[in-house]
Amino acid sequence: MEFLSDPIVVNTPTIQQVIKTVRRLLILNRRQISARRGLIITGGGGTGKTTAITQLGRAHEISVRLRHPEPQHRIPVIYVTVPPAATPRMLAAEFARFLGLPVARRDNITDITNAVCAVLSDVGCDLVLVDELHNLNLATRAGAEVSDQLKYFAERIPATFILAGIDVERVGLFSGTRGRQIASRFSTLSTQPFAHGTPTQRDNWRSLVLTLEQALPLHQHKPGTLARHGEYLYRRTGGMLGSLSHVIRGAAIDAILDDTEKITKAHLQAILLDHQAEHGLAMKAAPSRPRKQQGAA
Repeated sequence: MEFLSDPIVVNTPTIQQVIKTVRRLLILNRRQISARRGLIITGGGGTGKTTAITQLGRAHEISVRLRHPEPQHRIPVIYVTVPPAATPRMLAAEFARFLGLPVARRDNITDITNAVCAVLSDVGCDLVLVDELHNLNLATRAGAEVSDQLKYFAERIPATFILAGIDVERVGLFSGTRGRQIASRFSTLSTQPFAHGTPTQRDNWRSLVLTLEQALPLHQHKPGTLARHGEYLYRRTGGMLGSLSHVIRGAAIDAILDDTEKITKAHLQAILLDHQAEHGLAMKAAPSRPRKQQGAA
């Protein structure tokens, strides 16, 4: 049960592309004094953005610690989220909170920023992950000021910045003078739901289901069972990796609780998914109404 409470991570093509792209950026930015290049990961909710950047951070930290095994006060990666209705001070406080720096009520934005930049430079941070970027709206004054604060961090901290958010193009991130500056420094990578139209896409989906199935700690479950329900799982989840992981892990928990130790279709059907997945299923399952014939009463 404890194992299933932790999301099962699959090395998807998106994760592979993110890691490969960022490794290249880290090398290209190594001697840059300013105007470092970065990456923005955008896409719909549940398409794996947060999983991709956290796995990126994990892979980079492991790589750094393998190259530098000697004991050091090194923090190669920092991960923060943009708070809702954020102010520059709130964003700076998120950086400080990750580092364990105390933030007193009397501390102003300059005090917090200077402390964060000093510590990150001392600990050799070279990768900054910023999630929930869609909370930043450049059309508002507060959003523009938070964008400026993020840009200031990117100038002072000798690190590569990776930003992630839901459909960031729609929140005006690339609009106006600030947006054009962001667009000139950041590449974008879009995450999408898995497709199921071609034989290759169906094979990829089946491989994904099998990979998740192989990680299940169920004593009586027969490998390959979930692959037979691959089309049902696709219709149920709309190709969303987050929804697929939720329904499979949820069904596995129910199989443990009822002592069967194997997943059946009934287990899968019993799991209540997110509104997006359930609504999509309802739309697909809704019977079509017959057209009225002309002249009918």
